[in-house]
Amino acid sequence: MCRFVLYMGPKIRMSSLVTEPDHSIIVQSYHSKERSEPLNGDGFGVAWYPLDRKKPAVFKSVAPAWNDQNLISLSKAIKSRCVLAHVRAASPGLPVSQGNCHPFVWERYSFMHNGNIDGFQQLKRKMRGLLTDKSYNWINGSTDSETLFALFVDHLSQLLAQENKTPEVKIPMVQYLLKALKCTIQTVEELCHQLGLSAACQLNLVVTDGKSAVISRYASQGLIPNSLHVLKNHRYYCEKGQIILEETQQQASIVVASEPLTQSTSWKNVEENHVLMIDEKLNTESIPIYF
Repeated sequence: MCRFVLYMGPKIRMSSLVTEPDHSIIVQSYHSKERSEPLNGDGFGVAWYPLDRKKPAVFKSVAPAWNDQNLISLSKAIKSRCVLAHVRAASPGLPVSQGNCHPFVWERYSFMHNGNIDGFQQLKRKMRGLLTDKSYNWINGSTDSETLFALFVDHLSQLLAQENKTPEVKIPMVQYLLKALKCTIQTVEELCHQLGLSAACQLNLVVTDGKSAVISRYASQGLIPNSLHVLKNHRYYCEKGQIILEETQQQASIVVASEPLTQSTSWKNVEENHVLMIDEKLNTESIPIYF
């Protein structure tokens, strides 16, 4: 299991998520409060959308986040309106390597996962057999997470290809992200059932194009999904080393995190087995996941 955070809103320094909060993502890498195992030291990654381009930049390392001076230094200098950060606890049997560190990036899309697919080694060949050559050849690591993202990419590509056939119908991008994410989760559950595996998936997933995003909090039937919290209707920023949460409808931010970054009671649980949808105007909607 891992810990992650997504920020969308007015531009901020990455350090406002990574180092400066009381319970920053670096603190969560060695002192997670909502996992039975507090350490998430099997590497980290950050992705951000530079202000002058659409595609994300990425920095990853297999070092523990708490011990990487480059991350601490870079986070003070980088500003963005969309930032993702992830600290990894490797699933049993999967190696610690840079290729297995999140976030994963495909063109203008960024992806993170907290959870696992139980029985992935039995499922892997079947899952990857569904992929197009392009997404299959893109895979660089060995994780269930990267394979999930490749499945998502193929579902999204199919949906966007249908849009190109009917250009007069304009659908917001976030709706395509939502449908592709739900299709991805459904595909995994169906494969587990076909192979006779007890469906034991923990799928807290984040996908964004830098302007809109979808975030799932999902677990297979009978399981409780991993923790996930959201802060909205607030301006979130750092001033003189202190995190400020300013309740406002103007210039509001949205922060979604495995664990709250601050002690504020304004953080709310994302509903179990729902997708939190964030559109380009930072409006949010919670959509149930059912098949």
